[in-house]
Amino acid sequence: MKKLLIIVSSLCLLLLGACSNGSSDEAKAKQSSGKTQVIFWHAMSGDLEKTLNQIVKKYNASQDKVEVKPIFQGTYEEALTKFNTVAGTKDAPTIMQTFEVGTKYMMNTHKIQPIQKFIDQDHYDTSVWEKNIANYYKVGDKQYSMPFNSSSPVLVYNKDAFKKAGLDPNKPPKTYSELKETARKLTQKEGKRTTQYGFSILNYGWFFEELLANQGGLYVNKGNGRDGNATKATFAGEKGQRVFNLIHDMYKEGTFYNAGQNWDDMRAAFQSGKMSMFLDSSAGIRALVDNSPFEVGVADLPVPDGVKNQGVVMGGASLWMSKGEGISTKEQKAAWDFMKYLSTPKVQAKWHVESGYFATNPKAYNDPMVQREWKKYPQLKKTVDLLHQTKSTKATQGALISVFPQSRQNVVTAMESIYQGMDPVEVLKQAQEGTNFALESANR
Repeated sequence: MKKLLIIVSSLCLLLLGACSNGSSDEAKAKQSSGKTQVIFWHAMSGDLEKTLNQIVKKYNASQDKVEVKPIFQGTYEEALTKFNTVAGTKDAPTIMQTFEVGTKYMMNTHKIQPIQKFIDQDHYDTSVWEKNIANYYKVGDKQYSMPFNSSSPVLVYNKDAFKKAGLDPNKPPKTYSELKETARKLTQKEGKRTTQYGFSILNYGWFFEELLANQGGLYVNKGNGRDGNATKATFAGEKGQRVFNLIHDMYKEGTFYNAGQNWDDMRAAFQSGKMSMFLDSSAGIRALVDNSPFEVGVADLPVPDGVKNQGVVMGGASLWMSKGEGISTKEQKAAWDFMKYLSTPKVQAKWHVESGYFATNPKAYNDPMVQREWKKYPQLKKTVDLLHQTKSTKATQGALISVFPQSRQNVVTAMESIYQGMDPVEVLKQAQEGTNFALESANR
């Protein structure tokens, strides 16, 4: 996942030229005869795109009624901007992949067809989906989109560094006080220069949200925006302050490494031994294991002392179905058929093994291919075990607000201010005020 830069209020500034990518291909696809054409916009690049294309190709070959056309549209932010320009028109894709914080925005477009309609018509058993994943995209009794590529945050640590510091590599810290003490023992210096830091968190709002939720904290009011449109942010309360004070205290003590905002830089710092513990996405674990010259450990997120761990909020993205001019019921039914195919255990097993994302269908974990992978990468299985420990609450279900990207950027700015010596509680409150302003504007 990458830094979120989308500003909903500025989408209009990005309209020019936004539809050019892939539009001619889509027009040809929809005009072709024979199979029902399903245009699928996605944001999977590199090896992820290769795996996705293989899955689509196999689906197309498995039947003679539907042909899915996967078209890469850039980052999540870029793809959502492009979708905004064509939503509801004949140029809209049948299926749109959108990151989790775009959920409320997609709902508010009124240009999507909640898949609950087809679930009901087909009497589809949604219990085949991982509940803790599917719940993010469900509001009330209505499933709006189908979970696809999902991940959660985990604590990653250098087991070799633990051993050298006299720590038990099989006992990672579980509380904030244990985290601080462990980081002190892992931090090393040569003179005044720190050669190894104990801990780090990427300057990214997602991790703050997760550390808030695993305490049971809500990001906004109205039941985290799930009981109605949120009107106020609540993340700067006591639970949010605990997170910011943790970062402040450890940074001031010299045990916390400022990793910046780049995921690759953060992972490189860990692999080189610059830091020994950090928070990362479960989807990146296999690559870390392959590229680290030491044994990698995976554990649950630490919680404040005396607080029970509630679990994690889903990250990643889901698949949405379009409605409007040019999107026929026949196309929607074809798209739904493809979505069901993606949810099958065999497909999800391949996706989990090759992408690192969770399988949205837990039966996939019984596949021999997954079992072999777990023997090679026990850390990957550990991420799944941690997911299953999550308690289903309004906090872990995740917040729903259309201005999430702006709010995350406010939190990032606040995190960076800590390193400049500013008061952690004050900057967090400023981030909350910025979110309140954005909420007020959006609701108005």
